[in-house]
Amino acid sequence: MTGRWNTSVAELFTARAGDHATALTWTGPDGGVRGVSWDEHVRRSAARAAWLAERLPAAGAGVQARAGTGAGEAQGQGLGHVGVLMENVPEFSYLLGAAALGGFTLVGLNPTRGAAEVVRDARHTDCALIITESRFADLVRDCGVPVVDVDSAEDWSSLLHKGFSAWSYLQYEDRDKNRDEDTASVSDLPFMLIMTSGTTSAPKAVVCSQGKLASQGSSLAAQRGLTKDDVLYCAMPLFHSNAVIAAWVPAVATGATLALRRRFSASGFLPDVRSFGATYANYVGKPLAYILATPEKPDDGDNTLRQVFGNEAAPADVQRFAKRFGCLVTDAFGSTEGGISFYRLPSTPPLALGVPIGDVRIVDAETGAECPVGEVGEMVNFAGAGAFEGYYKHREADEAKLRDGHFWSGDLAYRDAEGNFFFAGRSGDWIRVGGENFASGPIARAVEEWEGAVAAAAYGVPDVAAGDQVMVALEPSGGVAGVGEVGSFEAFDPAEFEAYLGSHSELPKLWWPRYVRLVASMPRTATNKIVVRGLVEEAWCTPDPVYLREAGRYRRMTDADRADLAREFAEHGRTPPRGR
Repeated sequence: MTGRWNTSVAELFTARAGDHATALTWTGPDGGVRGVSWDEHVRRSAARAAWLAERLPAAGAGVQARAGTGAGEAQGQGLGHVGVLMENVPEFSYLLGAAALGGFTLVGLNPTRGAAEVVRDARHTDCALIITESRFADLVRDCGVPVVDVDSAEDWSSLLHKGFSAWSYLQYEDRDKNRDEDTASVSDLPFMLIMTSGTTSAPKAVVCSQGKLASQGSSLAAQRGLTKDDVLYCAMPLFHSNAVIAAWVPAVATGATLALRRRFSASGFLPDVRSFGATYANYVGKPLAYILATPEKPDDGDNTLRQVFGNEAAPADVQRFAKRFGCLVTDAFGSTEGGISFYRLPSTPPLALGVPIGDVRIVDAETGAECPVGEVGEMVNFAGAGAFEGYYKHREADEAKLRDGHFWSGDLAYRDAEGNFFFAGRSGDWIRVGGENFASGPIARAVEEWEGAVAAAAYGVPDVAAGDQVMVALEPSGGVAGVGEVGSFEAFDPAEFEAYLGSHSELPKLWWPRYVRLVASMPRTATNKIVVRGLVEEAWCTPDPVYLREAGRYRRMTDADRADLAREFAEHGRTPPRGR
């Protein structure tokens, strides 16, 4: 095998031709479960690849037009970029297959972003065409890029009844011949441009080749022991790397069934698991916390779920979820960029990421010196870029990631004496209080472990004189039944919260939040990650309840307190937060 990767999405996907086992299941408008076989899935994807090739001939030639072209070179051409603006509907899966067969680059557009942001993303990624469903058509109307609404386009409706096209089938019917050469060229093709979550800065488009996603997804399937008999429940958005690597590709690689949920619902999770007979589920961000916030029932453990895999869950939520629903939960480190990966051993502590693969070190970002045991620093891959294949049209961001031949992850961590790494937040999450720098991640995790919290974010807000003060946004428990539903602010007991902080000896008083903001629902991305930058901008200038720690206790902040702070900022010549 030549080339960087050992397989491609096209190779995995075309292997499903002739497989009559169920590929996709979903809930129809009537509430019933519908499905389609893998063989039919491949046929529908092939028809879409042929349809796209007719309209985008320069890119539609796929492998033949760009054989041997590296991902970086191909992305510079901007050919064959097809924006997909959809939720988790079967059509999205068919288009992923079409991109694999036709050599197109699928650009995942986020329908939860505003119209201006979606259009910005489409233009930045040089989309030659946008395919959407009717509910999101207004987001891209008059955007300057051709738009196809699959719910109304006549040629799209007729497309659904086509089988394999000669164009698509003949490209791959002899796929066993010259496999090494073909796979090497196909694996290097950009398969998706995936936008970063944008929790701390504007989203960037990460180049993900067919080989990268196919190799990572198939490896994960093997690690998790997935087989064709599994049902993989996917409620995370297909435009994001978590759903593709941890659900879609594993289903393709093993021939398992992919059960699609249009969008995540905490209250709908367990009914879906039972309805689809799901044995596996993936997540990213805070879904476990929101599911755990639904009312507990005695029969919650009566389900088909065997394992759940994802990243960025609170350690306490991982343990509670596994116990409540009777399944194995594995929380791992992951990022769209790649570049750093870990493996876990039986001896790996429950809260650890694991042991890094290759020469990964934790370093002081300013000096470049390796941090001692227990000290937080940035994770850097000294062996090179790892799986990182670059950002699309963002040279500055590429250069920031790759410096001196090393991959700078932007993620903070610390290690123990046995070499286990522990996640501590993002590089933009440093807080400086009293001249001391520390990471926000351990603070947020500690607050989330309090039984009065569903989710929490810790961040720095300006101090009146210099540096920062610690602020925490907290989504309280008590009556929260799902994402976006209002929790009970009355359930927050400041004295109880103070006592909880005092019971954690690992939290120095310097880390205790000066301000605690109660929010009905955390600002989140479509992948359930908390958007911190807006919270930082608003600080205490918000109609939400804010508690101020003063004289060793928390009390409700008043307008008089805000006025006093404004005067103190003025006295020190500093500009106070003004909200948004």
